[in-house]
Amino acid sequence: MAVEYLCKACRGHLNVKTSIVLAAQKMNSSQRGLVFLNPEIGNYTVTTHPSFQLKEGEEYIFTCPICHSLLNSAKYDHLVRIIMVDEDKKEYDIYFSDVAGEKCTYKIRNSELEEKIGPDADRYSKYFEVPEEDRKYL
Repeated sequence: MAVEYLCKACRGHLNVKTSIVLAAQKMNSSQRGLVFLNPEIGNYTVTTHPSFQLKEGEEYIFTCPICHSLLNSAKYDHLVRIIMVDEDKKEYDIYFSDVAGEKCTYKIRNSELEEKIGPDADRYSKYFEVPEEDRKYL
């Protein structure tokens, strides 16, 4: 079994062939489209339709293309959360930036930071490196 990516709400499969498929909308705009992300953690290749280009530095709202649930984290500003299930059936929360051009990914299991990847990973690592009892103050 290959790695699977799931919606955090409906648990529908988000990966198709060689991409993770999400719906995106530019913040405070009606501009929207589908976004195809590379499923390899740390590979920040993004494919979109030519009429919907992600503009670097702009924030986007990401939703599940199946159930249309919001994937942007309510808990952590500027991060999107999906679920990854690895070959051993272990589940991880995968967080990545909702700001186009920011390259950071966080792999979380049982509320513990397993990996932080990308040149911008230190930007939001404060969310995951704080003791659990102090996170309510963020």
